[in-house]
Amino acid sequence: MNISIIIPAHNEAHFIGLTLQSLVEQNLLPKQVIVVNDNSTDNTKKVVEGFTEKHSWISLLNITSSNTHLPGSKIINAFNKGLNQLNNTYDIICKFDADLIFPKNYLEVIAIHFQKNDKLGMAAGFCYIEKNDQWILENLTNKDHIRGALKAYRKDCFEQIGKLKASMGWDTVDELLAKYYNWELLTDESLHVKHLKPTGQSYNKASKFLQGEAMYKMRYGFTLTLISALKLAYKKRSFRLFKDYMNGYFKAKAKSLEFLVDEDQGKFIRQLRWKGIKTKGRLK
Repeated sequence: MNISIIIPAHNEAHFIGLTLQSLVEQNLLPKQVIVVNDNSTDNTKKVVEGFTEKHSWISLLNITSSNTHLPGSKIINAFNKGLNQLNNTYDIICKFDADLIFPKNYLEVIAIHFQKNDKLGMAAGFCYIEKNDQWILENLTNKDHIRGALKAYRKDCFEQIGKLKASMGWDTVDELLAKYYNWELLTDESLHVKHLKPTGQSYNKASKFLQGEAMYKMRYGFTLTLISALKLAYKKRSFRLFKDYMNGYFKAKAKSLEFLVDEDQGKFIRQLRWKGIKTKGRLK
């Protein structure tokens, strides 16, 4: 299967070389890798150019946006710039972060999963972070959720869900829409990916309301937003986050912000969430 990869990067000079080297060493090489250098002020461009000179299937796209690192919009806007440059003959498209080290069999195993199951729409491994000289699971979500750092999509699924939304919550709404269209999702616990920069480390303070805003834009409604905000805040041991999430929801509602899904999709999402609460007692 032909695999194409887009890597948004902003000031990732310390990590992007390790990410690209791990892709160069894959058992199954990707057909194309595009690194979208988004307004970096460090040596990201120079590091990537060192790889483009040696590997014709790696390319660099330099763009100028904003220095502000807001989760969702900045990353996906950069991804979409890369998508516009991508050769359309891929079978699998991946959105990878620029601070990951992949095991050598990563793409090979992902491709096998897609080959075995025609209904598989999305797949990934798991992120591990270094703590006390050991690599441990970056346990931020349920294990059936595919992290935004390492998404792989079947082309048909990617196009049917409307590609990726430039908004906080994009890496949840893509899964919900995939399920809406009857695609299956898979996370492979055997694939351990080293995450060199823990999630959220560079997020701007202005992003603190965006999680609640995303819940509004996914048509959760008040009660589901309340439950989800409580769970997320508890997981991160911060009551302040709960207040920020709820404030974000109410601010978005007051502004009547545009939804990320239509009414039928929103109804499906709410039913799916309530089913998860009733059957498993959990909510992503």
